[in-house]
Amino acid sequence: MPDLQTLLTGLAFGESPRWHEDRLWFSNWGTQEIVAVDLEGQSEIMARVPTTIPFCIDWLPDGRLLVVSGREGLLLRREPDGELVTHADLRSLADIWNEIVVDGRGNIYVNGGSFNAPGIIVLHTPNGSVRQVADNIAFPNGMAVTSDNKTLIVAESHGNRLTAFDIDEDGGLSNRRVWAALEGVAPDGICLDAEGAVWYGDVPNKCCVRVREGGEVLQTIHLDRGCFACMLGGGKKQTLFLMVAEWRGFEHMADQTRTGQILTTWAPAPGVGWP
Repeated sequence: MPDLQTLLTGLAFGESPRWHEDRLWFSNWGTQEIVAVDLEGQSEIMARVPTTIPFCIDWLPDGRLLVVSGREGLLLRREPDGELVTHADLRSLADIWNEIVVDGRGNIYVNGGSFNAPGIIVLHTPNGSVRQVADNIAFPNGMAVTSDNKTLIVAESHGNRLTAFDIDEDGGLSNRRVWAALEGVAPDGICLDAEGAVWYGDVPNKCCVRVREGGEVLQTIHLDRGCFACMLGGGKKQTLFLMVAEWRGFEHMADQTRTGQILTTWAPAPGVGWP
């Protein structure tokens, strides 16, 4: 068992961890806030999104924050004065939106769908165009792009697998394949490391797992509550941050007894790629 440290407690429900400007940023769903915390556990509210749940976050190449307003079908952008404006309207493409990743070329990938139908991935290019680039995703969750901008990996939570695509020159996705089949597993948020492995959070099995392409499990961190997402960061990007909480369903997300925590441990390889 790795040595787990508690960085932050009392979260209503933490999701979408991102290492950015020497702090871990995340969405606190239950309080509709975006928060940043340093390695000493000092946290700061960076933005409030009073009209929606900030499902997921990332940044444009120019540093402006993007927020997925999942239930409203909007991709929001925070302007330098703090105002949140609509960056893209995705309502015509799916009912609900979940994860986002911005690659090294400024391409924005957002996944979504509905609870009763297969999900999709859409691409928002730097020139402002939006198009669907993948479909038939079994409840799409975490996404990551390799550091060479050539591969996108998505967690299919209801498909018990990690799925990879080649990224074409125009940002489109092709050559779909199973990156790792994960029997009995529901992968959620993911991140990549320099040895080519993926870390994924697993809520029902209460663990965080490092897996190699092909499905070989390299390490499992067992927890006392669900792990919704993970991220590599810190000075050498070798600190693994775990977003954990007791899960009682969306209807109890705001009124649960603040079981959300951020845990940390040392990882065997540094983080790479996006986010």
